[in-house]
Amino acid sequence: MLNLVKHDAAAEIQLARPPVNALNLDLLRALQGALADAVRDGARGIVLSGTPGMFSAGVDVPELLTKDRADVREFWREFFVTCAALAHSPVPVVAAITGHSPAGGAVLSLFCDYRVMAHGAYRIGLNEVQVGLVAPDCIQMALRRIVGAYRAERLLVAGSLIDAEQALACGFVDELAAVDQVVTRALHWLNETLALPAHSMLATRQIARADLMSTYANVDALPIDTFVDAFFHADTQATLRQLVARLKKKD
Repeated sequence: MLNLVKHDAAAEIQLARPPVNALNLDLLRALQGALADAVRDGARGIVLSGTPGMFSAGVDVPELLTKDRADVREFWREFFVTCAALAHSPVPVVAAITGHSPAGGAVLSLFCDYRVMAHGAYRIGLNEVQVGLVAPDCIQMALRRIVGAYRAERLLVAGSLIDAEQALACGFVDELAAVDQVVTRALHWLNETLALPAHSMLATRQIARADLMSTYANVDALPIDTFVDAFFHADTQATLRQLVARLKKKD
């Protein structure tokens, strides 16, 4: 589910769950473990990457629709735990967005320190509204702190998926690169950051990310049950099942 690559002082964690790196319980827990292991093993920075053309298609909706309420709640709790792990990472994390990154994939990138996205016909965004889901405030705030309150509102309410150029223009991502150069550029930014005096850089980073860290200080205080209630709303279930049916027709 993951490929781990060592780059001198940096560790690359590559999502590798074919065909689209869809997020399920096992992948989320593997990612949490890999983040912790990288820091324990001495990595001074981390690159979170996908496969060429696809960072992550987001939540594995077909699998999640087969689960009961307890299992769905467990999944969403682990999703927020993964966000918290990125928010509280003691070392900088760069999202190497190697292709499409809708919904859950886009959310994970928001908790990283910097985002490099593949240039071209790739799309990113929090399209929860379009698939019948409600993005809770703990996710909305992660987008607001990146693109600003008004732009976040417009993107969230419309459930917009925007292309790489639009994402760069509104600040959703920090840099564009050819798809085969995304990881290279992510490492370049990371190495420049790691070349700074470590104590001052890390202390300043912690202050700058205090809002994110505070929001995710206690995952069990987040509105998980409210989110699960919304997932099981009749309209949401109908929209998600229609989505799955369309995906099956494409296979």
